[in-house]
Amino acid sequence: MPSSPLTGERAVVLLFLTRILLSAQPSLLVEGVSLFVLALSALFVEISAERSDALAALQTRPGASSGILLGAVTLPAVMLSKLIQLSRALSVGEIELKEFEHQKVLCLNASASCFIVLVFLFLLLRSPSNNFSSLPRSSWILKSFISIMLCAVIYLNPSSANNEGSNWSLKVIWTLGHGLATVKLFHHILHTFPSCASIGEALLVTAGLALYSGEMLKSTIMKVEERLVSSEIDLKYKLKNSEISIIIQGMVLGLLLFPLFFKFALRTRDFLRSSIYAVARASDDIGKSVLFFCSLALILIVIIPSWAQFVHDFQVHPLLWVLKFTFSEPLKRLPLCIYWISLILVSVHEFYFISKNSKIERILLRKYYHLLAVLMFVPAVIFQPEFLSLAFGAALAFFLVVEIVRVWRIWPLGEFVNQFMSAFTDHRDSDILIVSHFSLLLGCALPMWISFGFNDRPLAPFAGILSLGIGDTMASMVGYKYGVLRWSKSGKKTIEGTAAGIASVLAACFILVPLLASTGYILTQNWWSLLLAVTVSGLLEAYTAQLDNAFIPLIFYSLLCL
Repeated sequence: MPSSPLTGERAVVLLFLTRILLSAQPSLLVEGVSLFVLALSALFVEISAERSDALAALQTRPGASSGILLGAVTLPAVMLSKLIQLSRALSVGEIELKEFEHQKVLCLNASASCFIVLVFLFLLLRSPSNNFSSLPRSSWILKSFISIMLCAVIYLNPSSANNEGSNWSLKVIWTLGHGLATVKLFHHILHTFPSCASIGEALLVTAGLALYSGEMLKSTIMKVEERLVSSEIDLKYKLKNSEISIIIQGMVLGLLLFPLFFKFALRTRDFLRSSIYAVARASDDIGKSVLFFCSLALILIVIIPSWAQFVHDFQVHPLLWVLKFTFSEPLKRLPLCIYWISLILVSVHEFYFISKNSKIERILLRKYYHLLAVLMFVPAVIFQPEFLSLAFGAALAFFLVVEIVRVWRIWPLGEFVNQFMSAFTDHRDSDILIVSHFSLLLGCALPMWISFGFNDRPLAPFAGILSLGIGDTMASMVGYKYGVLRWSKSGKKTIEGTAAGIASVLAACFILVPLLASTGYILTQNWWSLLLAVTVSGLLEAYTAQLDNAFIPLIFYSLLCL
């Protein structure tokens, strides 16, 4: 059913983009034009998709709009906002030119990846068959892998760095490789997890994973080439990542690839065993469980740490480095760990029984976890930001392992975890994949991770905690209890709830600023700019039908960086 070309969500997104583009310096003209063209293309594809049933074969999440515009522009907008922030640092000599140029490459890669997915969706809209599942999957895998591997090796070859024309063309090919990988991941997620995500949500996740994996692949290839060629890579390509970022990167991507590794291990085991025991193999839950935990230990203790040591030259095993880092300030970090664990145990115990025995709305019960995030993370962001970044990575790794155990029903925990997690799900979750806890954790963690390095906007790392833990929570509670005036006839969001969310975030900012000032931070952001950032993110929460935990923190962070 076609809708108006200018919906509330689109109006907020266009306001958000206008704010970013007007803040971009003339030196960022290419990146600004790329984002502008991407936004127009996404708007065109989204409107075309609404007027056609061609994308129905994608099996997206029921009840959600396509979200193509929001999903396509969010990651490139975050990259451009960070680039605007780094341009201020470059002008005062706080960062080196290579870091600024690296961010420009990330920005263009993000825009190009999203644009290539839009081209794919446009071709699907124009396809007579509209059969998404009939795409030659093996061909996409081969093309994506070969394109990225070969282009990365050539692009990072020091001998080609002196040829400006060749270097530019190889950058284009490397960017196209990101696009091919994004399309493949986009296809894989929607095909493997039907009805679990909208198009926009899948686009945001796949573009982010492609960008993140590309950085991991590039750093690995650079290290291999440095070892084989026995020469230094051109310094303009060589950025030193922190130990924490390397450990998180290896852990997250390693666990995302673990199901493929485990599936291969299962097939190998079945192949080696005699077919006479086929019936016994089908019921061998204990054997499957043993193989699972052995494979997991191999990944976590051997493979991922080996990669981290190879790329970063750790002096000790990365897991020992984590312990050493934790105990380097025992009087600060150990009490913080005890505080976190105590809050989690008490909250999970109480909320689980409330969810089973109480008539409280599930949406309100879930908001208590948002408040829990505020209690847990705000003190750490102020006083222990590096340790909190590492803790976010550990929590994400734990969530990934738990979800893998739940999906595969690994004995003896699989069924119990599935029943336990079902008490906290809502309409955006499914039996195939539960995403709510991931989105809340990543919504709080991503602004923190992206803010590492130069940051002249001290409120930016708090973007997720403020928007989800305070703004979203107050909007839901006030709207549910006192809301009368609705933003739309068909929607549930109320004007009273949105106003409460915006006011609560502004009040929290007024409280945080003196606390940050006491620790040495200086607020360099204009209060009118802060008011606009809070208002735009609040309006997006009111209008969007997408997974707000994923989008709102990134939108809010982008505006806080300006």
